[in-house]
Parts: sequence; structure tokens; C-alpha cells
Amino acid sequence: MFEAEVAVVGGGAAGLSLAHRLAGPVRGLRTPSVVLVDAPPGPLSPPRRTWCFWEPGRGRFDAALTASWRHLRVRPPRGGPIEGDLSPLLYKMIRSDDFASLVRRDLARSPNVRCVQATVETVEDVEGGARVRLRHTDGATGVLSARWVFDSRPLGSLPAARTTLLQHFHGWFVRTARPAFDPRTVDLMDFRTPQPADGLSFGYVLPTGPHEALVEYTEFSPRPLTDSGYHAAVRHYTHEVLRLGDTRVLATETGVIPMTDAPIQRQVGASVFRIGAAGGATRPATGYTFAGLQRQTRAVAAALRRGHRPVPPAAHSARSRAMDAVLLRALATGRVDGPALFCRLFDQVPMPRLLGFLDGRTRLREDLSIGLRTPVGPMLRSALELPGLPRRPFDWPRPPLETT
Repeated sequence: MFEAEVAVVGGGAAGLSLAHRLAGPVRGLRTPSVVLVDAPPGPLSPPRRTWCFWEPGRGRFDAALTASWRHLRVRPPRGGPIEGDLSPLLYKMIRSDDFASLVRRDLARSPNVRCVQATVETVEDVEGGARVRLRHTDGATGVLSARWVFDSRPLGSLPAARTTLLQHFHGWFVRTARPAFDPRTVDLMDFRTPQPADGLSFGYVLPTGPHEALVEYTEFSPRPLTDSGYHAAVRHYTHEVLRLGDTRVLATETGVIPMTDAPIQRQVGASVFRIGAAGGATRPATGYTFAGLQRQTRAVAAALRRGHRPVPPAAHSARSRAMDAVLLRALATGRVDGPALFCRLFDQVPMPRLLGFLDGRTRLREDLSIGLRTPVGPMLRSALELPGLPRRPFDWPRPPLETT
């Protein structure tokens, strides 16, 4: 039996981030004992993935970054691109293997964090704390008792929602024979892709050099594609739209992110909490998760070090979630043209302000100003009908979950 003040379940971005923030002493604050329970290699371990986010200047995990950019581009279906400088923000890309290596190196030197590789079978409240039942790789069972448990494992099913779309994507890490990319510029949304009957699609290009980039095809729609459908979509984008020429595929990634207005519980017991995507860290209208889970784990770590009750805060404000619910409804019903809406926003709103809006960091006055640049009639109709809509469960064939 292990004993710890804090048990962190799951070795993905949220679990590793919380353990990292609790590792080692901080002058004048408490140093809680921590056990990080990570799934053994296999179907329960997090798949390799790429996360992107934006922040001003240097950040906590910069040593693990693959690349960063200050210049961003959006391409309409027709016509010239919309480009802008992000200063003082940087758009950052980090791969999960590099992130995990950085964090685990620091955890290995921490006197108060212990890492355990095991499958979690149950998590249950007990008097004064919680109990985590484990099965180790050799088949032996164990019990971890902790005052607080933070569970970052993906949800088994989605809560009932009024609107749910899927952000699903397939990407190729490519190397081209000719210098095909501008390493200074991210193509955030390239709407020159064929648009699906329901929802919208776009290309996404993250260049790491003149010859190398992650090139993805992304859809916001009710259903994922087949493997052959994704392959055909990325192949069309790389060869027919980008015209990359002779290209070598070094690796691939595929993911599905639920975009939902469902309320997600962060507290599931007196001493048991959810964090990360399982705790509502994903921004419903964009699918971005990494920045939200950093805000969440930062607040939890601060509460634990100060001896306060460590309830994870909502990663996104109630106002942001309400605006997202309206946008999701407008997109799902087809009332708004998604490519036209996003292109108009990037064309009329300074990019640093728009990214601040997408991250929930703008004031009410700025939110209203940006909202007036959307199709007001369809958005207002969507807002007015939301209170009367029932929440329904959403069934979907669940592949490994990716977070951007």
C-alpha cells in the first residue's frame, strides 16, 4: 500500500503537468507527497500527439518545443491570404514525446514525486480521502491511498449535450525535395479544401523548416472519416492544393476532439477530481486544450501548496462557454458559412486580439465587438433557441483521443 497526499492518474499532458507543478519544494509553501500512476505501454497509454498553443514570450515547457512562430496565415476558399503578426504572442508546437521526456527528467530528480506504472481499475472515495486500486504489469494488485485524487484519463462517454461536433483530423509529417515551406509562418486555416456537406474543413500547416512540416486535413463535422477517406483528403491537400511535389511521409497522426456544449463534471467525489480534457479543459469552439489544462493544473498546484481545498477551476469562463455554445449551434445547423465566418474574423480583428478572444482572455467590450463581426441574425437565432433544446447523449466510435 502506497500512501500519498496526492495521487495523479494518467501520464498525458494534464497528469504530467500537475505532477511537474508539484515537484520539489517552493519557498514558503507546502511540498505535498505525490504518486503519478501511468498506464503501461498498450491501448490505455496515451498515443503520440502534437499540441499547439499560444502565449507571450517564454513559457514553462519551452525546452521541449518543436518550433514556434510569430506570423500566422489564413487562406480563404478563393482570393489572397489573410496574414498577420502575433506579437507579443508566440504560436508554439510541442510533441508529446518531447514534453514527456522533459517532465519525466524533472520528476526523476524530485524528492516528493513517485512514478508508478500500473493500470487503474477503480477510484473510490473513502473516509478522509480516496482509494485507487491498481493492477501492475506483472498481474499483482495494489492499493494507493491518497487524500486527493486527480484523474486525467479520457472520459468513457460524452455527457448529454444540445450540440456536439467532432474536430477530427489526419496529418503527415513530411519532408519535401524542394524548399516548399516558409518556416516563419503557420497556415492556421486553409479553406481551399473541398468542403463537406455538414460542417467545414481546412488544411493546417506547421513548418519546422524549408523542407519539413506537419500538414493536416481537419474537419468540424458530426462523423469521422474512414482511414481511406483521411488518406485521400491529406493526399489531395498536399499534392493538389499545396502542390508540394516529391514528398516523403516521415510519420502520421490522427485524432478526434469532441466540440460540445455539454457540462463536464470536474468533481466526481469528495476527494476525487477530473483534470485536463476529462475535466473540461478543451475549448468547445476550437478544440485547443493544452493552454486550458495549464491554467487548471496551475490553480490546483497553488491550492495544494497553500493547504486549500484543490477543486480544479473551470478552464474557460461561463461567458466563453456560452459564446461557444451559440457558435457550435450555428455551425451544426448550417446557418453560418464556417469558412466565411472565420476568414472575416481574421481579416477584421487584429490577430493577437482574436487569439486572446479564442483563449478567453478578452473583456466583455472586446467580446461584443468581435461578436458584431459575425453574422448577427443567424447567431442570434441560435442563441435564442438554445434554452429550449434538450440535451442528448452523443454516440461515436471512439478512436484514440488527440488534443491540440
